[in-house]
Amino acid sequence: MNISYEKLWAILKERGISRTELVHVARISTNAMAKLGENEDVRVEVLAKICVTLGCKLDDIVKIES
Repeated sequence: MNISYEKLWAILKERGISRTELVHVARISTNAMAKLGENEDVRVEVLAKICVTLGCKLDDIVKIES
């Protein structure tokens, strides 16, 4: 099972938010952001912080590809 964060990058682009800004505002680590950039697994806590920051749901930022 593969995970894609393409939806997250689209939201950031649409809202004019850089990845660096998201790290600071959502209070996530740069390591977590690097994992997201490589479509690697991250903790649900990281995804929850991003969702709260962006005011969205998990399925708005994550796509599970079988």
